[in-house]
Amino acid sequence: MDAIETGRLMLRNFRKGDATDLFAYLRQPRASCFFSLKLDDLDAAEAEAEARSQSDEHIGVCLRSTDKLIGDLFCIPEPPDTYAVGWNFNADFAGAGFATEAVRALFEYLFSVKQARRLYAYVEENNTASQRLCERLGMRREGLFKEFISFAKDDDGVPIFENTMQYAILRKEWVA
Repeated sequence: MDAIETGRLMLRNFRKGDATDLFAYLRQPRASCFFSLKLDDLDAAEAEAEARSQSDEHIGVCLRSTDKLIGDLFCIPEPPDTYAVGWNFNADFAGAGFATEAVRALFEYLFSVKQARRLYAYVEENNTASQRLCERLGMRREGLFKEFISFAKDDDGVPIFENTMQYAILRKEWVA
């Protein structure tokens, strides 16, 4: 993928050198949907950064001024013209509008360059920050999946199922 620059950010492919910054937020994932990506040590982070560097589906979000990785985006194509999208950011950079800036740039890229017709995202019911982000970007809530998926188990090993919302936006809605 060609790098995308915004006012404060650079969206680019991952590099091996991103391991330390990736470890900073994946050693303790905040959103339950990222629990399976938890990294135990820097060696695991190096392997993950290397794996992500081989794919355009994973996009590093970096500060333009320092090239510091502060989060990541994903966009998984579903032919012929749909993408599943998502994001994960380091909590140390929350509240500054970086996620909105990055995701807006990704959406513009997917709609204009990749000619996407539809983008959608799954958001857990308790993840209000991501719900607000979806709504700021003009996505509409299409549905609520009750007890849709489990990312964790209780003390007895029983899966804890979460309600998940689906948000989506069409190119014609984005352009309007």
